[in-house]
Amino acid sequence: MEQPNLSYIESMSGGDKDFEQKLIDIIQKEFPEEKDIYFKNITANNFKEAAENVHKLKHKISILGLVNSYESAVQFEHNLLEGSKEGQNEFEAILQNMTDFLKTL
Repeated sequence: MEQPNLSYIESMSGGDKDFEQKLIDIIQKEFPEEKDIYFKNITANNFKEAAENVHKLKHKISILGLVNSYESAVQFEHNLLEGSKEGQNEFEAILQNMTDFLKTL
């Protein structure tokens, strides 16, 4: 599995460490909340709402440099909108990977 990184954040910041830290802080605050809402919706089989959660989360996936994981999230979002949970395990593994990475920052 690909590993999260700060390359995209660093490229956006132009070397501004304060800006980088602000982005990291926002992700660390919002990600757990968005992840919890996703799990509530997926557990309740609220496919449309879970798809909306995936849509929000995939932006953070992208910001953390997870190119292949982003594509998996796009496909999972589409599947949810079609009424299928195909790709759920892979998506949730991505979320765990991100959770572990964010704990190290």
